[in-house]
Amino acid sequence: MKTLDLPSPEPTPPVASPPAVPAEPQPRFPLRSATRAQRFGLLAGLLLVLAAALHLFASILLPFVMAAGIAYFLDPPTTRLTRAGMSRGVAALLMVVALVAAGLLFALLLYPLLLAQVGILISRVPSYVYSVRLWAGEVISHLQERLGSEFVDERLRDLVGGQAGAMLAFLAAALSRIVGGGFALFNVLSLVVVTPVVAFYLLRDWRRAVARVDSWLPRRYAGVLRAQAREVDRILSAWVRGQALCCVALALFYAVALSAAGLDLGLIVGMAAGLLSFIPYVGSITGGVASIGLAFAQFPTWTGVAAVAGVFVLGQLLEGYVIYPRFLGDRVELHAVWVIFALFAGGAAFGFLGVLMAVPVAAAIGVLLRFWLRRYLQSPLYLDPP
Repeated sequence: MKTLDLPSPEPTPPVASPPAVPAEPQPRFPLRSATRAQRFGLLAGLLLVLAAALHLFASILLPFVMAAGIAYFLDPPTTRLTRAGMSRGVAALLMVVALVAAGLLFALLLYPLLLAQVGILISRVPSYVYSVRLWAGEVISHLQERLGSEFVDERLRDLVGGQAGAMLAFLAAALSRIVGGGFALFNVLSLVVVTPVVAFYLLRDWRRAVARVDSWLPRRYAGVLRAQAREVDRILSAWVRGQALCCVALALFYAVALSAAGLDLGLIVGMAAGLLSFIPYVGSITGGVASIGLAFAQFPTWTGVAAVAGVFVLGQLLEGYVIYPRFLGDRVELHAVWVIFALFAGGAAFGFLGVLMAVPVAAAIGVLLRFWLRRYLQSPLYLDPP
C-alpha cells in the first residue's frame, strides 16, 4: 500500500521573551518617613555649610563666581550651537574664546582712550577747582548781599569755597583710582587665567551638572523645588542677560552721543553712565550730573550745555521706551528698591564678590517669599475665621 508523503510542519519559531526590566535597587534598610525635625535639620545643615564656605573661602571665590556667571550667561547660545550639530565641548570652547577675544579687543582699543581721558581730567582738576571756588564765592557774596553780613561772613565764604574745591579734587582722585585699580584687578593672574578655564569646564558640563543636582532632590519635594528653580531661572535670566545688553547699549549710546556733542570727557562719562545702569537710576543720575557739570566748565555758552543735557533726555527716552522694553520687558519681577538694597548689602558683606552674588540671591529670595506667601494665603493661618 502506497503511503502519502505529507509535508512536515515547519517548526514554530521561538517566541522572543520580553527584555528583563532591571529591578530598582532595594534599600539596605527599611524606609521610614522622614520627620519634620530631620527635614529642618537637613535644611539648616546645608545653609550652615554654605555660610561657612562663604566665610572661609570668600577671598578665593571671585574667579569661580565670575566663571559661573559667564557659563550661565553663555549657556543659551552654546545650547543653540549644540542643537545645530556641534559638540558641546567645541561650542563651549568657541564661546569662551569669543568672550576672551572681545575682552582683549576692549583692553587694546578702549583702555588707552580711557586712560587718556583720565589724564585730561586730572590735568584739568586745578582749573575745575578754581571755577568751583569762584562760583561758590559768588553764591556766598549774593547771599551776603541778600541776607546781610550777620548771616554770611567772610570766613564762611572761604570755608565753602575751599571745601567745594577739596571735594572736587577728591572725586577726581577717586575716579582715577577706581579706573586704574579696576583694570589692575582684572590683570590679576587668577582672573585672567583661572576664570576662562573654569568657565569653559562649567559651560561644557552645565547640562550634566544640572541633571546631577536634579537627581539629588528629595523625591517628596522634587516637583516643588523644580518649579521654584525654573521660576528663579526665568527671572534671573531675564535680568542678567537683559540688563547686560541694556548696559552695553546705553554705554555705547552715551559715549558716542556725548563725544559727538563735543564733551571732551564724553567717552569715559558715557561708558560709566551706561555700565552703572544696572543699579536703577544711579547710572543716569550720576552720568547726567557729571556730564552737565563738565559741560558748564568746558563750554562758554549755553548751547553746549543744552546739547549735553539733550543727550541724557534722549537717552532716558530710549531707555524707557525702546531698550528696556526690548531686552527686559515685563519678565523681571525684581523691584528697583530690592535690587539696590541687595547690591549694597552684598557689597557691604563680601565686597565685589557680594555685588556679583547679590542679584541671584535676591531673585531666589524673592521667588521663595512669593511661594511662601501663596502658601500662607491658602493656609488655615490666614483663612481661619475670627
